[in-house]
Amino acid sequence: MHELSLPADLVARVTERAGRAHPFDVIEPAKCAFVVIDMQNYFMQPGFQGEVPKARAIVPAVNRLAAALRELGGHVVWVKNATNDTRESWNVFHDWLQTPHRRDLRYASMDLAHEGHALWAELDVRPQDVQIVKKRFSAFLPGSSDIESYLRGRGIDTVLIGGTATNVCCESSARDAMMLNFKVIMVHDVLATYTDEEHNASLRTFYSIFGDVQTIDEVIASLKRGLEKAAA
Repeated sequence: MHELSLPADLVARVTERAGRAHPFDVIEPAKCAFVVIDMQNYFMQPGFQGEVPKARAIVPAVNRLAAALRELGGHVVWVKNATNDTRESWNVFHDWLQTPHRRDLRYASMDLAHEGHALWAELDVRPQDVQIVKKRFSAFLPGSSDIESYLRGRGIDTVLIGGTATNVCCESSARDAMMLNFKVIMVHDVLATYTDEEHNASLRTFYSIFGDVQTIDEVIASLKRGLEKAAA
């Protein structure tokens, strides 16, 4: 798991702008979804091209936050990336930013029918959860998935982001969700990428203007405050 590093001067700037260090420190569970990004074999299993080794270490934390949110009345959404129907619509990424070998391996290994597309077996996925397929790094980019309509239809206004990689699909999804007017929290200890440096650079940028960064314990405390407020 990564070590979190938010500089004191950054926290001070956010506190000055938002009036408190955590802008979303009261979360109503019924209006909250934990959106878990790309915890699939392609990114989790040793030997796969997209493997993020640190992602395996956050699995217990992901399961813990999912269980806590369900217990409090919130929603859990598992987002899976797929390469189907992207050969023409996203050929700049595939043809220009990858070698032909890596491109072809990515196409094959994240096809809906391939084991690489499946969720990692150690994740505690429950029947009441939903699984949504995306076709770009960001789940919230229009045309990538139907996650926005799914969340709107259930009255969700707050999104907790977890999964892998922190600075790629997770940050992309978090930023786009904020632009679509969701309250967004990137949850440090349920996020993973390759290095602490990449992880913290992503969280610092997001926290500086786009939304909030909290730990699991801070999120659970925020959810409990929201539950108390809703019951008052």
